[in-house]
Amino acid sequence: MRADAERNRTKVIEAAMAAFAQDGLTVSVAEIGRRAGVGTGTVSRHFPTKDSLYAAIVLAKVEEIVSHARTLMAASPAGDAFYEFFAYMVEQATTNRGLAEALSGGGFDVESAATGTDQDLEQIEQSLLDRAQEAGAVRQDVTRADVKALLGACVAAPDRARMIEIVTAGLRR
Repeated sequence: MRADAERNRTKVIEAAMAAFAQDGLTVSVAEIGRRAGVGTGTVSRHFPTKDSLYAAIVLAKVEEIVSHARTLMAASPAGDAFYEFFAYMVEQATTNRGLAEALSGGGFDVESAATGTDQDLEQIEQSLLDRAQEAGAVRQDVTRADVKALLGACVAAPDRARMIEIVTAGLRR
């Protein structure tokens, strides 16, 4: 890729990340191009469909999330890593509207997009849960689907910190 094309692609990705975080997944390609300082055609050359743009943005965010999870797994006891990651995911979904919509199934399947890559969000979340359960820090009957539902409840709560405390108390053995 030529240097100017690579710069434009980077500008589009950065503008799209900011737009999705602020406005959610409904932001238009034209608006992303405007924010990036390029035309709609430039956006379309790099990302022929809106879904391909979503995929690039979401995968970049998932890469960041998975990296954080791996750091927690390496540096913290299993239970602490799980609960710290849970709070981190609430924060990420709260501050990034597009990610929150994607994680809740609102228009883009983030898990399918990331599955099979080195950034398999579903696998890392399951690993965190399994390790925490093996360590006795999380009840054995809790599933990943339960954790996702509770994550959504925390994001929607007006007092997220309080909700995280309530949820984590309920998850403990």
